[in-house]
Amino acid sequence: MAALLLGAVPAAAQAPDPRIGLRAGWMDAGEAARNMALVSHTPRPAGFIDPQDMNNFGLINADLAFHGNTTFMGGFHGIQIYDMTDVRRPRLRGTIVCPGGQGDVSVHRNLLFMSVEETRGRVDCGTAGVRDTVSAERFRGVRIYDISNLDSPRQVATVQTCRGSHTHTLVPDPRDSSHVYIYVSGTAPVRPGAELAGCSGARPEQDPNTSLFRIEVIRVPLANPQQARIVSMPRIFADAAGNIAGLWRGGRHGEGTQETAETDMCHDITVYPEMGLAAGACSGNGIVLDIRDPANPRRIAEATDPNFAYWHSANFSNDGRKVIFTDEWGGGVAPRCRASDRPQWGANAIFNLTAQRRLQLASYYKLPVAQTDTENCVAHNGSLVPVPGRDIMVQAWYQGGISVFDFTNPAKPVEIAFFDRGPMSTTEVVVGGYWSAYWYNGHIYGSEIGRGLDVFELRPSEHLTQNEIDAARLVREETFNPQLQTRIVWPASFVVARAYLDQLKRSDGLPRARSTAVTSALDRAERLSGAARRTALNTLAAQLTRDAAGSRDAARVRMLASTVRDIAAGRRQASAAD
Repeated sequence: MAALLLGAVPAAAQAPDPRIGLRAGWMDAGEAARNMALVSHTPRPAGFIDPQDMNNFGLINADLAFHGNTTFMGGFHGIQIYDMTDVRRPRLRGTIVCPGGQGDVSVHRNLLFMSVEETRGRVDCGTAGVRDTVSAERFRGVRIYDISNLDSPRQVATVQTCRGSHTHTLVPDPRDSSHVYIYVSGTAPVRPGAELAGCSGARPEQDPNTSLFRIEVIRVPLANPQQARIVSMPRIFADAAGNIAGLWRGGRHGEGTQETAETDMCHDITVYPEMGLAAGACSGNGIVLDIRDPANPRRIAEATDPNFAYWHSANFSNDGRKVIFTDEWGGGVAPRCRASDRPQWGANAIFNLTAQRRLQLASYYKLPVAQTDTENCVAHNGSLVPVPGRDIMVQAWYQGGISVFDFTNPAKPVEIAFFDRGPMSTTEVVVGGYWSAYWYNGHIYGSEIGRGLDVFELRPSEHLTQNEIDAARLVREETFNPQLQTRIVWPASFVVARAYLDQLKRSDGLPRARSTAVTSALDRAERLSGAARRTALNTLAAQLTRDAAGSRDAARVRMLASTVRDIAAGRRQASAAD
């Protein structure tokens, strides 16, 4: 039954999984891969690693952000900046030593943002920590750096918040390019009001102005980032009666269910500005927000799940009709992918987002191979892989490695590629593995907590053709930030058309003879130019439109026809839903 829920291939049909029994080790662990290959591995630099203690939590890597050929790696000791002009030979450009938590990062033009949550965080970025319970030296919130000169980043602003910033989300305003917003997700205890005025950790029935049950929204004027400030603290968990603690109150959902955290915070909020939507993974609930007014997000949908312990992160499909929420059961530091663990726990929950803005559960996806008792493993951060016509996600699973899976059919997600290393230790749980795995401009980047920065490329297989990989590589972005999705648009290209045609062959969406004829017609048209090419392509597009009427995969035939028509017209092709 679990295999059906997870969309897995029956064990009898698979070759032995090479992830099982990998050699343990820190920098010499065994490796296993299928349908993806390691391009480069860059160990943590001096100052960001303790050779005597691979489990030194104060130095581990965390999340990634990208701008141009530069990769920013946040971490508990600060930020590493890499020049990725040659992905096979990454070059450390510089570092920012600034402890204070996992140091999540995002970037916008010449500004770099960093989350700070731990009580050891200092205003001056010092490494000595803060001893006093109340101190003017403590910083917890969001730092803003000017990175116009990457060789000398300069802190230009700090915004203090009551719970600090565990994560944050950069939110562009499609109507105003002179500002960006930062949604602050704080998960730590509230600091004393004596340290930051207005902070209160009281329950709402004791203090209606409690710092719990809210997020903070920071407005950043791009021309004057030093004027960044909190402009709203929306109560996005309130019920219709105005009770600010209006969602899941914590506890079990019934016999044999998970014990789910109370919804008094968000861990991650993923925004999709072109859709005017955000998906919040908010401890006890998954929620959907209307963010058309980015300073005042408004909840429009919510879901609970008896299999979820802690709603951690979220991703939309490119058309905005599906949402994947992750459950960080065990907090990321426990082994939660063992053979004895339920496949619906510590997994992804895939929801359809209906036209009525309701979340409907479709299925679960969990790493389909068991991990050992010493490997911290649970669903964590990932992103879409921009293959046209399909919903594919690459995702980090801590010491479970990286998994690439297809959720085009949300009821039957299927793994199509993976990379994994053996455990850090065979005798104890040493926290390690992948914090995040993201697709950026043709490659997959993995932030390996204890080992460094990895770069991968996908390889063709029965699940993914070279045309599909090449079509994904055509999508180029100047910037990628975690928790900020932008609409994927493909160029009008013969490669994109052939990717759709490969998918039709895989699904038997066209008779074999017809697929062969379309392939030949595309090849002939590509050899032509000018008016002759346009005529050939428009003729083929018209034929494909007629083919769609009798196809078992009519939607994809129409996508192919639209792409062929766009090639003829020299237009860019929007998302598959357009």
